[in-house]
Amino acid sequence: MGGRDATMVLLDENGIRCDGRKIDEPRRIMIKAGGLKNADGSAYIEFGDNKILVGVFGPRDVHPKHMSNTDTGILRVRYHMEPFSVTERKNPAPSRREIEISKVIKEALEPAVMLEKFPRTAVDVFIEVLQADGGTRCAALTAASVALADAGIPMRDMVAAIAAGKVADTIVLDVNNEEDQAGQADMPIGYMPSLKKITLLQLDGILTPEEYKKCVSVGVEGCKIVYELQKKALHNKYFGNRDD
Repeated sequence: MGGRDATMVLLDENGIRCDGRKIDEPRRIMIKAGGLKNADGSAYIEFGDNKILVGVFGPRDVHPKHMSNTDTGILRVRYHMEPFSVTERKNPAPSRREIEISKVIKEALEPAVMLEKFPRTAVDVFIEVLQADGGTRCAALTAASVALADAGIPMRDMVAAIAAGKVADTIVLDVNNEEDQAGQADMPIGYMPSLKKITLLQLDGILTPEEYKKCVSVGVEGCKIVYELQKKALHNKYFGNRDD
C-alpha cells in the first residue's frame, strides 16, 4: 500500500498526527533547573525526544578587555550539537547552522536579560544538544531562559519557545522532526508572556496572511504552556517538588 504518502502519514482523517498528538498538543516536555555544580546556573530539558543541557557562567570579566562594553553587559551564546546527537554522526566542528542558531538564541534572549545591570562583564550560555529530534532551537531557548534565571541573572521575564507550523494544510503546534521534514511550514516562536512580547519569530515555508496570523496565535498559546513548565522547574528546585 502507498503508506508513505506524506499527507496521510502526517495527519489522519480524525486530525491525529503521526506521533498520536492532536493538532494543538505539544510533545512531552520535562524541564529541570540546576544540575551542573560548576555552572552559576543550569537547566536540562527533554522536549519530545530532544535532550538538551544548558550551563550559564557569569556575569564575569571579559577577555580580551576591549571586547567589553562600558555601558552594558554582553551576552554570549554557544549552541552545540554533540556528534552522537543525530542518526548520522555529526562533525564536531561548529557548523554554519550551529553558528546561526547561536546568534538566533542570543538575539531572542537579549530583550529578556537586564544587561545594563552589569556593565563591562559577560554572561556565557553554553547549550549542548545531546539528542536532536526537531525543534532544538526552541527547546534550547526555553532551557537557556531557565538556566539564566537559575544563575540569578536579572531578567525582565523568561522567554518560552515552541514552533507552530503547517502540516497537511493544517496549522499545528510543536512541529516534530517528521513534520519539519515533510510539512509545509515551520515557525519557531519565542515569547515573554508577562510582557506579551515576541523575541523570536522565524518562518520556513509559505503561509497565507490568515495562516500566518493563526500560526502566530497558536505558537503564542503554546509558549504559555511552556512558560508554566519553566516556572514549575524553578519552583521545584527552590521550594520543593509540588504537583500543583
